[in-house]
Amino acid sequence: MSILEIKNLKASVDGKQILKGINLTVNAGETHAIMGPNGSGKSTLAQILVGRKDYSVEGRVRYDGKDLLDMDVEERAREGIFLAFQYPVEIPGVNSTYFLKAAYNEIRKHRGQPEVDAMEFLTLVKEKMKILELDQSLLNRPVNEGFSGGEKKRNEIFQMAVLDPKLAILDETDSGLDIDALKIVASGVNKLKRADNAQIIITHYQRLLNFIIPDFVHVLFDGRIIRSGGKELALELEEKGYDWIVKHPQAKELVAS
Repeated sequence: MSILEIKNLKASVDGKQILKGINLTVNAGETHAIMGPNGSGKSTLAQILVGRKDYSVEGRVRYDGKDLLDMDVEERAREGIFLAFQYPVEIPGVNSTYFLKAAYNEIRKHRGQPEVDAMEFLTLVKEKMKILELDQSLLNRPVNEGFSGGEKKRNEIFQMAVLDPKLAILDETDSGLDIDALKIVASGVNKLKRADNAQIIITHYQRLLNFIIPDFVHVLFDGRIIRSGGKELALELEEKGYDWIVKHPQAKELVAS
């Protein structure tokens, strides 16, 4: 079953075209890794999928059978799309637990389900905290305020565990993580994978894919996916670099078109 279907997606900002015709299908139960050099359009793709309005967008994007581009940011979140940011933002003065409970109940309301009370939510939180080895004290602090880089990333994956999205997009979640934090975050992501959800992992480096094994790897360059393959493609990129794949005849043809 297709969760996400992208057809000829183009995007520009301030007159500059960034995405030049993306085609991608993500089915339930799949993990897709999108790799590429800086400036290739990886984060732009993530931002468009979650509804950032800075871009002029053309093409078609279907999510769970619905027109994604017709949904506003809030509706996309309620429909089960989650983005883990490269640089998670701090929200001073907003308690992490209250913030997450409000988001969780908003999703339940959208699904026609009753809201949970504080005790029910606390039980859920304790179950999910075990996944990321998260210290409960972090939840008593404002959202991400004073968190280290690793704590922010673990907190985002914890939010993902609680909100249980149908499509999770991780935008360079490995950025700035040491190996121990990377392993914990990757372990959490792996445990959240199921047959009825999907994940898009956006990364510049192969090292994250040592711990999160993708079903498919796509190379994004100059606004286009120039090559797709299995997990072995990421290993080739690690060994040979992006210059190797950009010079591949297939890639040259795509970039030139």
